[in-house]
Amino acid sequence: MGEMKSMQMGVIGALFLSVASSVSIVICNKALMTNLGFPFATTLTSWHLMVTYCTLHVAYKLSFFENKPIDTKTVVLFGLLNGISIGLLNLSLGFNSIGFYQMTKLAIIPFTVLLETLFLNKKFSRKIKFSLFLLLVGVGIASITDLQLNFVGSVLSLLAIATTCVGQILTNTIQKRLNVTSTQLLYQSAPFQAAILFVSGPFVDKYLTRLNVFSFHYSPIVVGFITLSCLIAVSVNFSTFLVIGKTSPVTYQVLGHLKTCLVLAFGYTLLHDPFTPRNIAGILIAVLGMLLYSYFCSVASKSKQGSSESSFIGKDRDTTPLLSQEKENHEAKKLDKHSPV
Repeated sequence: MGEMKSMQMGVIGALFLSVASSVSIVICNKALMTNLGFPFATTLTSWHLMVTYCTLHVAYKLSFFENKPIDTKTVVLFGLLNGISIGLLNLSLGFNSIGFYQMTKLAIIPFTVLLETLFLNKKFSRKIKFSLFLLLVGVGIASITDLQLNFVGSVLSLLAIATTCVGQILTNTIQKRLNVTSTQLLYQSAPFQAAILFVSGPFVDKYLTRLNVFSFHYSPIVVGFITLSCLIAVSVNFSTFLVIGKTSPVTYQVLGHLKTCLVLAFGYTLLHDPFTPRNIAGILIAVLGMLLYSYFCSVASKSKQGSSESSFIGKDRDTTPLLSQEKENHEAKKLDKHSPV
């Protein structure tokens, strides 16, 4: 019982860390890109991952965690896939309208549910599907403004959805099947994610912004915000792997839309962004969907735990007489062997 409570507290802590760090980095990056004119998102992400790896390497050297070797091919492919998905999401934003980009992010949840159902035989109840539908409708109402379609942007969005879903499913699967922690997986995969973004980032950013990251004027305040963004990113990257490992890719995506709602609310409260009754209605519907999703998942988890416990008790009851009978037969054979003829 104590172990179960400890596990629940760990999940709650991971969720809180993910929300707090993600909202913080969005606010920091918005100030960096909008107010200070630093638009190089892909290159900045590569710096985030390099700082994350360096931080974890120091933690490893100080014996904060043990490194568990993972098959090199698995780590390389996993790291490259995650790096490519980040680049594709940024390209999708560059080629599409903001509304279509938001649709792309919303499509990750149903696509993940589809993949887990087809390839991992995972079952989602109608109640959970309804709560996810409600969540997606709410976030769509709150955040989607315009929808402009184009062929290249649509293809990039489909590739971004596919790579993101597969990457997040693998994050969960690798941790459970290879029995590695989120820290161990992130430590080994971060260099490969950083490498592909570090090489491709300047080209992607130049194509999207028509500016060169190397010729940008780095004032002290810009450097300060970049440093702060990289430090927050360590927590973001760590909590992402932690949440997916402890819960599921779908739950992580639900959490991501909670962050979207919080960012909209913070933008209105702190930055005085324009806010309409449509935004408020969308956020309320999304929050209702999240609450229902959390409730239905909790009920399903308790039901599953109860059935496994009863199954264990049933097995124990079935095997006890059998063991007793075998023991009696063994004792009888011993008596026959030693008794006089």
